[in-house]
Amino acid sequence: MRKLHLRPLLSVTAAALVLTGVQLASAGTSSAQGAHQRAETIQLVAKQTQSHTVDTGRKGPSLGDQLITAEDLYQDGKKVGDHAVVCTYVHIGPDALQCLGTFALPEGQITGQALLHLPSHSPVDVAVTGGSGTYNGAGGYVHTVPAGTTERHLTFHINR
Repeated sequence: MRKLHLRPLLSVTAAALVLTGVQLASAGTSSAQGAHQRAETIQLVAKQTQSHTVDTGRKGPSLGDQLITAEDLYQDGKKVGDHAVVCTYVHIGPDALQCLGTFALPEGQITGQALLHLPSHSPVDVAVTGGSGTYNGAGGYVHTVPAGTTERHLTFHINR
């Protein structure tokens, strides 16, 4: 596991993931895989800072409604980034949301998406769809584990 290099963060808001915030735990390591591909694991805690539902149709959950969430990301108790996500209701009864999010970290951004089924009390794997900076061309997934109503533990499995 690799530790993130803590450079001063510009006040950046990024797209958050699933529906709850998380307090991040520890580290990160990298190991070489193949000639040009690197696998990297980063562990963080996300803590929700804001959440809002946009009711676009009839009152209550309906197709097209959105859930917008922002989180702060922590490693070893220090804030290292932001996460923001926009989820759109794509099925009602049982509820399912298509979620698109961005994690802003000191060395770049990581984008992801997932189909979330409610209620979401179980771990969810979010597909990494790309990135910028150090994470340019990233793939892999982020394993998210609920740790209360506004906290989630994140383990990034990044290939680049």
